[in-house]
Amino acid sequence: MSNSRGFTLWLTGLSGAGKSTLAEKLTPELRARGVAVEVLDGDEVRTNLSKSLGFSKEDRDTNIRRIGYVCRLLSRNGVVAISAAISPYRAVRDEVRRSVEQDGAEFIEVFVKCPIMVLAERDVKGLYKKALAGEIKSFTGVSDPYEEPLSPDVLIESDREPVELSVAKIVVELERRQLVPTLVAGRTDAADSFREEETTVHFTLFPALA
Repeated sequence: MSNSRGFTLWLTGLSGAGKSTLAEKLTPELRARGVAVEVLDGDEVRTNLSKSLGFSKEDRDTNIRRIGYVCRLLSRNGVVAISAAISPYRAVRDEVRRSVEQDGAEFIEVFVKCPIMVLAERDVKGLYKKALAGEIKSFTGVSDPYEEPLSPDVLIESDREPVELSVAKIVVELERRQLVPTLVAGRTDAADSFREEETTVHFTLFPALA
């Protein structure tokens, strides 16, 4: 079954929270449903689309607006655009949402949440520890602000749930909105197991993938 409805799936969260991993895992899940998918990864966009930009607030906003513009073009042409970028400022995320929705496409904001101290433990490059020690300036979430979504469409707690469960939560929300078809025969995704988990009193907690 093919789906011609494009939409934007906007993964926001601090560096190392798991946005790129989620985008990577979501892509085959969505393509298995006959959906055309393009991923705009924050690091890749910085290299190819926003190479000249720095890390001032103005440049960060410009970078997110560029990502949002590409998402808007893709979504209105029937493609699922997945953005995996920090996008620290709430006003610009809301601006991107409005631009996507004004073309008749849906914008689904996914907050990939993870505590700073967990991110510091995961960080093999030691950037968080350097930022916390004041050695790196303008580091988002430490010396530069990150404005958490007030009402995200999906909340992912990547320090408390395995990536398979996080993917399933997003897929279930997309199915609920009828943005992607539900696989019936031979499905390999984790959505069914997530629905079963929802009926239990609590989840067993697993370490998340970075």
